[in-house]
Amino acid sequence: MPPDTLIDRPPTPAGLLSNREKDRLIERGFLGLYRWYTARSQETRNWNPDKSFDWRAMNKALPPEIITVIQGFFAVEQYAPDFTSNLIHLVRRSHGRSHFQMRWGSEEEKHADAWENAVLFSGQRSPQWIADYKDRLKSQTWELPFPDAIHNLVYTVFQERATQLNYLNMMKIAQGRSDKPQFQGVQDAVLAKVAQTIAVDEAAHYNFFLEGVRMYLYYYPEQTLKAIQNVIGQFSMPAATLIPDWQQFQETVYRAGIYGPRDFQRDVMQVAFRNMGIESRKALEHGIRKTREVPDFDGGNFKTTAIWDTFDYGQVEGDVKRLHVKIQDYEKDIGFDLYDPTGFVENPEMPRPQVQAADD
Repeated sequence: MPPDTLIDRPPTPAGLLSNREKDRLIERGFLGLYRWYTARSQETRNWNPDKSFDWRAMNKALPPEIITVIQGFFAVEQYAPDFTSNLIHLVRRSHGRSHFQMRWGSEEEKHADAWENAVLFSGQRSPQWIADYKDRLKSQTWELPFPDAIHNLVYTVFQERATQLNYLNMMKIAQGRSDKPQFQGVQDAVLAKVAQTIAVDEAAHYNFFLEGVRMYLYYYPEQTLKAIQNVIGQFSMPAATLIPDWQQFQETVYRAGIYGPRDFQRDVMQVAFRNMGIESRKALEHGIRKTREVPDFDGGNFKTTAIWDTFDYGQVEGDVKRLHVKIQDYEKDIGFDLYDPTGFVENPEMPRPQVQAADD
């Protein structure tokens, strides 16, 4: 695994998995997940941004607010080359993660092209305007929000869920289901299909990164929980500081009922927390604070003793086991199981309930 995947690793007491072994298990999990993901992506989501939509039929009378929003979606996706290259460089020593990032980048590239087509076929932005705007966007470079791999992995979980939510709510408007007065009577079947198609991709991305975070939660709970706390404490959508008209875009998205602070709390953070076995942000912060109060190994106790109360470790273990069953089924289908099977290894650090022997 990349040397910066986790930082400040403690010495491993006898009888527990070494950090090297944990890293090996996580890497095998990522490799199996990447192979499964790629096959499923090719089978179920192999669409084309030009030919999968009837662009000529797009509504040419969409309200200006809608154009502002899809222009913002297009602008964010223009940084797909930066998103991809920076993340690949960060995890280049991991086969599963680096190759997945290439696959992820190819899917994000389709999103960029689809949103550009939506702007063009709306009829409200000229080809020259789009070319000049792209040039302006690409004059700046997006950088990673965090310096290490674990924080960026956690960040992508929340970011992908937030992006999916944006697109699902745009789909709702385009289907004529918005409760906002300014969008009464607005419908566009093409825009609805575009938003829905890309939202399905974002859901798949969310699930991939979520599975990765669960593996880290299982084998490195304390460090991963701290990374989650750090990420949500300074979360913002990608390219927010690069897009020239971001403030207008953000305000329009909020007024349109597409995305805002309440949506992040309720439909992004809480959904992700539930998927990771965390009760709430308050419970997360309390658990980490409680863990820091426990004496470290030099003082006669493991510092991680209190971490198990911070989240539902049993839920995470079950999720990781199910991931491995999915990987193993895929490997049997291909034949990998005959040569190099992926196996689940229990983390012995987790405190298990003691079963009291019956009296003789």
